[in-house]
Amino acid sequence: MAIHPIEYRYNTEEMKKVWDTDNKLQKMLEVEAALAQAEAEINIIPKKAADEIKSKASIKYVKPDRVSEIEMQTHHDIASIVKALAEVCEGDAGEYVHFGATSNDIIDTSQSMLFRDTLEIIRGRVVELTQVILKLAEENKETVCIGRTHGQHALPTTYGMKFAIWADELHRQIERLDECRERICVGMLTGAVGTTAALGKVGMVVHHKVSEILGLKPVLISSQIVQRDVHAEFIMCLANLASTLEKMALEIRNLQRTEIGEVGEKFDPKKQVGSSTMPHKRNPITGERICGISRVIRAYVAPALQNNPLWHERDLTNSSCERIILPESSMLTDYVLTISIKLFKNLVFNPENIERNLNATHGLIMAERFMAELTRKGAGKQTAYALVRDCSQEAYAQNVGLKEIVSSNPDIRNYLTEGEIEELMDPHTYLGSAVEMVDGVLKDSKNWF
Repeated sequence: MAIHPIEYRYNTEEMKKVWDTDNKLQKMLEVEAALAQAEAEINIIPKKAADEIKSKASIKYVKPDRVSEIEMQTHHDIASIVKALAEVCEGDAGEYVHFGATSNDIIDTSQSMLFRDTLEIIRGRVVELTQVILKLAEENKETVCIGRTHGQHALPTTYGMKFAIWADELHRQIERLDECRERICVGMLTGAVGTTAALGKVGMVVHHKVSEILGLKPVLISSQIVQRDVHAEFIMCLANLASTLEKMALEIRNLQRTEIGEVGEKFDPKKQVGSSTMPHKRNPITGERICGISRVIRAYVAPALQNNPLWHERDLTNSSCERIILPESSMLTDYVLTISIKLFKNLVFNPENIERNLNATHGLIMAERFMAELTRKGAGKQTAYALVRDCSQEAYAQNVGLKEIVSSNPDIRNYLTEGEIEELMDPHTYLGSAVEMVDGVLKDSKNWF
């Protein structure tokens, strides 16, 4: 029976395959095979033995159940893998398995291979989501809506601006994933305490050859482990990405509020149920799930950072922690990316509510525009600000529109005609460079894909 929701609810098949225990074992066997190949190339071990080790370094021969059986006796995971591989090798090839290596050479190098596969999947999801958001930005670059600061109506903006801002941020997330890959996906075959002493003078040659065979960049220097600042960076990249996804989902949740109702999640009225007791409910459950799981992903940053300071050349306090946080953060990040793509591909717009909310303050959101125009007409910025502020507060007090108060103010009428006032009241024409900036993001995006 499954216990953890990640097993049956919050996962994708692609990422499950990466962090599945069988795949983890397979990757460690591939490191052992690469080690044997590298050593055979420089005549440390017989080529025939290396070929045999490579041919048997597969879960087809090294059965996970056998490894577990040995580990029950040895209480050591890598020693169990070494013994299980050695015993399926023919002749004396098993004698040469794992020569010159220490456990973390196998663990850390194979883990880098898992990071590489993880980042490839996640990067692909981010690219897909970014393309969805860019499409929304293009389609809505002139969809005027109210912009809010402090939760209050501020100035007109466009939905294109909202989406383009997110797309630009997602571009940076892609950049971070690419940058961290160079530091995270590294190979290590440096032996106990990192000196390669067991391999003698050819230690660094073996170290570099193993990484080359596996398509990894060899770590420049290590203790008995790859230093955990890079693992922390991996988790922090995922957490940063999760914060972007939460930001986007949170905005949709807020915009779906009953009293706002501008955009929201797609709801299937024939099948979907919003509440077990309130038949009318249409809840933003996908966005809420994104926000909730993102909290878990971000929470792994603290233990990841705490895994970096270890005793001397290494201790084991990072190991048990990483067995939890590395697969879970990878799987949860991929999951929230997947449902984010679904959410934004099926976003529902309510144009009537967008327009209603744009005009909800009866023109008060145009106060800045009046101030700016009065300044251009020669009133002076401070004088113009004071004039419009007084008119705005009077409009609030009398619960009338700003246009009515401004039109009857003699000081303002000294600068503006009735026709100019009417023109200044249109929120659809007060967008500054909004459309131009969205076009800039759309143009820049062509460099990313």
